[in-house]
Amino acid sequence: MSEKTQDLKPRTKAFALRVIRMDSKLPKNDTVAQVLGKQVLRSGTSVGANYREASRGRSKAEFIAKVGDCVKEIEETEHWLELLVDGGCIPGPQMADLLDETRQLIAIFTTINKRSKE
Repeated sequence: MSEKTQDLKPRTKAFALRVIRMDSKLPKNDTVAQVLGKQVLRSGTSVGANYREASRGRSKAEFIAKVGDCVKEIEETEHWLELLVDGGCIPGPQMADLLDETRQLIAIFTTINKRSKE
């Protein structure tokens, strides 16, 4: 595994921690924010776990499948984060950095997924 790919382990863990912190700051009395927060918490924290499984894959097919799971989970995370902003639960500027990191991870995992299939 390349050093650049190895960097994704701490990066996806840091991303998960950011998602956890964001969820903990959502208003407790806002049902919509809490429901969306739990969704983003689930998908956002699973990206790193799936990547760790991928990096320990026993075959190329297993690696590709797990990286595909990473793509699905990070794209789902983007969806929930956008709903939090568009639904008025969190101001857009406050979510900008987390959404930017989400979109960077989408690009990275999509590229890994495509290249792995070649």
